[in-house]
Amino acid sequence: MSHDRVTVSLDADARAALEDLTSRTGVGQSEMVRRALAFYAANFQAATTDTSANLQDYHEMLSGGEHVLLDIDFLHCFLDFVEGEDGKPDPEFLEGADQVSDYHAHEYDGEFDSLGELLEWLSLCGFLTVRRSEENTYHVVYPSEQLRWFMTRFIERSVVNLPFTVDIEEGLTKVLMTETPK
Repeated sequence: MSHDRVTVSLDADARAALEDLTSRTGVGQSEMVRRALAFYAANFQAATTDTSANLQDYHEMLSGGEHVLLDIDFLHCFLDFVEGEDGKPDPEFLEGADQVSDYHAHEYDGEFDSLGELLEWLSLCGFLTVRRSEENTYHVVYPSEQLRWFMTRFIERSVVNLPFTVDIEEGLTKVLMTETPK
């Protein structure tokens, strides 16, 4: 097998990564660089698109311990469970959910400059799908009616400290949200 020689300059981080990988795998440096290059080529699209940024965001959210992955069916189960016999959410659940929403209002202060940024973040979390229809207007679609009322309530409460207000118009399957500067 013929090999072409390539000289590569490594910064400290790349050098440490190469040393770590060769020590963990027992593979020589040249073979490790060949494997890394082949892996990068095979995964180029994922590594160079917005998807990779989303994966980085997921990693940061999950590694911080503040967020967890939750099967959507579990979430629906929880939301079904908190619904009372009258079809309305249990008041104690609403109180707890509102407390979380109010905390996020403080957390989001200075974090999001527009409704689009906030909706994009919540979309990344899997709570909704968003499509911008006009400059400050968004069509928001939820995977279920339970998530619609839950997340719409969350958004209403969590934007109070942001530099805009949100007008919400609910339809049958989607919600129209319009941002208005304060």
